[in-house]
Amino acid sequence: MQRKEYDVVIVGCGIAGITAGLRAAEQDLSVALLEKAPKENRGGHTQFTESFRIPTADIDLDAEFNVEDYTAADFYSDIMKVTHYRADPDLAEVVTQEAAEMFEWLTAHGVEWEYQAPHPGYTAGRVWLDGEEMIDELVPILEEKGVEIFYKADARDVIRGDDGSAAGMEAFVDGQRTRFEADATILAAGDYGSSKEKRTRYYGPGYGNMKVRGSRYNTGEVIEAAMDVGAKSDGEWGDAHMALIDAGSPDVEGGITRIDGYQYGLILNHDGERFVDEGEDARAHTYAKFGRRIFEQPHHEAFIIVDSKVVDDVAHMGPSRAITADSIESLAHRVDIENVEQAVETVEEYNAACESNSIDDHDAEVLDGNSTEGLDLPKSNWALPLDEPPYTGYPVTGGMTFAFGGIAITPEAEVLDTTDSVIPGLYGAGNVTGGLFYNNYPGGTGLTNAAVFGKVAAETATEYLEQ
Repeated sequence: MQRKEYDVVIVGCGIAGITAGLRAAEQDLSVALLEKAPKENRGGHTQFTESFRIPTADIDLDAEFNVEDYTAADFYSDIMKVTHYRADPDLAEVVTQEAAEMFEWLTAHGVEWEYQAPHPGYTAGRVWLDGEEMIDELVPILEEKGVEIFYKADARDVIRGDDGSAAGMEAFVDGQRTRFEADATILAAGDYGSSKEKRTRYYGPGYGNMKVRGSRYNTGEVIEAAMDVGAKSDGEWGDAHMALIDAGSPDVEGGITRIDGYQYGLILNHDGERFVDEGEDARAHTYAKFGRRIFEQPHHEAFIIVDSKVVDDVAHMGPSRAITADSIESLAHRVDIENVEQAVETVEEYNAACESNSIDDHDAEVLDGNSTEGLDLPKSNWALPLDEPPYTGYPVTGGMTFAFGGIAITPEAEVLDTTDSVIPGLYGAGNVTGGLFYNNYPGGTGLTNAAVFGKVAAETATEYLEQ
């Protein structure tokens, strides 16, 4: 077995691992970064991402943000609200309070952002980017600072010494077992959602066939390795960020194939029935849970239907073509809804439940309060009748983004054991950890969470090594 020695070993080359590596290198530590994928596929789910949620009101930067007055308190409130107040408040506090400094730090390192929303419906502070380009910008900076990156390094075992402290990782590098010895170990290897076996185990039969939006390499072995040496599990293992995506998306690594703007129309299943309140909240607070509801429908499929009044507010990013028709009946036939008669009846009942002058109060950018009356399943906002042809339909399904279960950490990113004691020298960041997301997910928070805790983990590890 080969042996290598460093101050810090980091597992994962997504944004959590990259920020951890960058911050550790700034502290003059020797760093090894282990990436399971080959170089051309590096970056985990980060390479398929497009935005950070940030408290724009707290950022000292000369830029015109999409929402200027979004504060850390707003950010914290959104996390708690969409998770039904089950998110660990201490972890949520760190993410929201440290996000502004993290953003300014990455900006100072040359990361370039888009500051305006690409389409309507974004109600929180965000910046946009190309995930793959960001990785390609940051990795050379790591290498310039002396971080040694090992590709095709499949980390399998956390080393824990006789004194209980973490002592590094064992990994297969190009198939050869290698022992990376270090006094501090940062786990940033992502979630388990790309594993068919684990999706079936934790979500149920059929979920092995769910399309995976991100990296094929996020299969959870590092989480298991940590728990094998005593790490505590945390979070909602039976739930995940399952986004609403184009039904024609690739089976894996499809990236951004969402269809946004569904909140302005209706979503019907093959039985011709609605099953969600499309206008329940802003898109960023519903798309990650509606995907699961869609996947649970017949044939794991549903259909967004809009009319000409709002079609320009729909952002279709998937590979399939939109389908149009001059009547709801014709559209239902064209998208292959099985119960066409029920689909027509559902739309007619919905139209009758809309206010006659709702178009006068319609505002695509905010919760406009336009709601239906008398329906068992209401539409709480943007309730405009579908009555102006042509009508447009988009077949959609649910897509796995990342799982909500992982290892437990403190607000300082220290990994806890099953007695709630800190495992000395072991840290976690990003989707390898649990405790922040339950039931639902506020869009753009995953990347922010990973970047913040990657930086925090490196800073805590530095203090530990100095002691």
